[in-house]
Amino acid sequence: MAMELLPDELWEEVEPLLPSPPPQPRGGRPFCDNRAALLGIIFVLRSGMPWQMIPREMPCPSGSTCWRRLRQWTEAGVWEHVHQRLLTRLGKLGEVDLSYAVIDSASVRAVFGGATPDRTPRIGRKKAASVM
Repeated sequence: MAMELLPDELWEEVEPLLPSPPPQPRGGRPFCDNRAALLGIIFVLRSGMPWQMIPREMPCPSGSTCWRRLRQWTEAGVWEHVHQRLLTRLGKLGEVDLSYAVIDSASVRAVFGGATPDRTPRIGRKKAASVM
């Protein structure tokens, strides 16, 4: 069940784009497997469940570990590269149908922004009596 979320073909496309684990000169807990962390991330994002509710039966690390790995990979810009690589591969296979594409302000950055609204005018003090 769990491996259907991350088939080998998808893993082979994503794996080269993920950063290698940082060195641990002072020892500590071993770095968990990137594939297991990605499986946990995909599971949470597809199911919508909270990070801490990842079932223990799943072959992935804790929800906290998966969340931290998602944050690290986001800061490293991994997802933009993954998205581009997968779109390129699907485009070569003729699997991209742009008739279903939607672009809105939440997904496209507004480079020049919109008009700046005027400042909110100040109002006078309220004249109501204090209840205290």
